[in-house]
Amino acid sequence: MSRNTDPSNPTDETRISDTASAPEPQKDPSIESQKDPFELFLHSYRMQIRELQGNLEYIDADNVRAAVRLILDCKGKLVLTGIGKSGLIAHKLAATFSSTGTPAFFLHPGESLHGDLGVLQENDVLLVLAKSGESDEVISMLQVVRKMGNPIISILGNPDSTAGRMSDIIIRATVSREADSLNLAPTASTTVSLVVGDTLAAALSEIRDFRPENFAMYHPAGQLGRRLLLNVEDLLDEERGNPTIHKDATMTELLQEESRPNLGGIMILDDVGKLVGLITDGDIRRAILKYQNVLDCKIVDIMTTDPLRIVQGSRAIEALRLMQDRPSQISVMPVVNESDEPIGLLRLHDLIRAGL
Repeated sequence: MSRNTDPSNPTDETRISDTASAPEPQKDPSIESQKDPFELFLHSYRMQIRELQGNLEYIDADNVRAAVRLILDCKGKLVLTGIGKSGLIAHKLAATFSSTGTPAFFLHPGESLHGDLGVLQENDVLLVLAKSGESDEVISMLQVVRKMGNPIISILGNPDSTAGRMSDIIIRATVSREADSLNLAPTASTTVSLVVGDTLAAALSEIRDFRPENFAMYHPAGQLGRRLLLNVEDLLDEERGNPTIHKDATMTELLQEESRPNLGGIMILDDVGKLVGLITDGDIRRAILKYQNVLDCKIVDIMTTDPLRIVQGSRAIEALRLMQDRPSQISVMPVVNESDEPIGLLRLHDLIRAGL
């Protein structure tokens, strides 16, 4: 039979070929998945909580106490290590330990085998994070560390692993499954190891009596550091000096002193130099409205007697609280020494500019 070559009358063979080569229909992008993203989120979230709670039954109290004691007695540093996602968690934990009173740093197991093990000193303690405990880089590193004689603490998913057998102390971080749909991505396992490491750091911090002031010292650039480290005298402007005047001075003398830029007020002194009053720009405006001729007034007539003040050495954040947490806010506040002698005038503007 001859083959039909007339395009207007295609054979079955031609029709089949055309159908096979036709592009697949495009999916309508407007059709959303039948799975609710929030429900998927909740499922993974709850799964990680369950794995975290389930790990508690594996944690041995004596091992935790021994690990804390070993780190407390450490004369060197705590060195954290791990590979892959466990390494990322170890890196974060090193920062947490360091910022809460336990000097620590991260050592990559792969790099350690190419010279970086030289940073590990005789008095250091090694803290290993691993799920399987069978990673080649971690095992090779531990073999050398054991020869060096450094103590090894492990946060492990599998205590019967090679890494577990090479560890002096094991704190379990065991999960029954990961929190992704494929049970493959490190999710629940990294969450549990992170929490175990964080709680270990928190326990050490409390035993060391680590205080907010210590934490702020390690975070001077952050808002917390500013809040806890800045004292009121740190914000006094030397260029403005110490704006004071005697209570028996004339109103003309007061106005001349008050006319200096960026003062915001004048502190009034008694005969022995102690603070007895404060006059702000607002006090002068109110006096002008109240008295026919303000120049005939005495300073004691318009000053605020026994004004709110703060003693040097006080936290700047406390000054901000005193100035704002009141029925009517005040814009300036005297800073005095222990003898109630003014050393400067603190402005609300100075506190806000400092980022408190």
